[in-house]
Amino acid sequence: MSLPLKWEFPGGKMLEGESPEAGLRRELREELEIAVSIGAALAPTTHHYPSFSVTLYPLLCTIESGTLTLREHAAATWLAPENLYAVDWAEADLPVLAAYLAARRATR
Repeated sequence: MSLPLKWEFPGGKMLEGESPEAGLRRELREELEIAVSIGAALAPTTHHYPSFSVTLYPLLCTIESGTLTLREHAAATWLAPENLYAVDWAEADLPVLAAYLAARRATR
């Protein structure tokens, strides 16, 4: 997405015929030079911005290999769950963030 100064979860557009899992793996290799194992999926969510709409397919994952290298991003940060709201998230990512925190609480 093109939302300067907003924080977003990594990922991107899926190619035609590509599953959300395959798309995320490809995007993370291209954008961050990491390989991941994919875990649980959270519910897809659609957000309508004034000039475009986006549907996110959130997947929980763990880094398997690689060193985080920013190829297309200005910054990256790791935040503890209790600090996730400390940054200015893109509006589309807010429901994903809430779903992640709810899923995390449910497994405790």
